[in-house]
Formats: sequence, C-alpha cells, structure tokens
Amino acid sequence: MGEVILVALALVLVFEGLLPFVSPGTWRRVFEQALRLTDGQLRFLGLLSVGAGLLLLVLTG
Repeated sequence: MGEVILVALALVLVFEGLLPFVSPGTWRRVFEQALRLTDGQLRFLGLLSVGAGLLLLVLTG
C-alpha cells in the first residue's frame, strides 16, 4: 500500500512539472489567472479535482 502511494505521488509530481517544463510562459499565465480567483472558485476547482480523481479510482479499481 505504501508503495502505491509513493508511485501515485511520483506521477502527480511528473504531471505537475510537465507544463512549466514544456511551456513556462503558459504556465505563468495560468498561475496568474489562478491567483485572481476567489476562495470559493478555488474551492470549487479543488472539489472538481477531488471528484475527478475519485471517479478515476472507482473506474480503474
């Protein structure tokens, strides 16, 4: 179980690093737009992300 968590964390880090590596200008613009979002908007995006992740886990499990 611990190994699976480490693999999942490694994949998150790989995917998180792809955009700034491939296109730092686009990443910077996306980050600047994210800074302009309200707390409620950020929470909603976080909720969508969690929901999508859980759905993927259910579909692949």
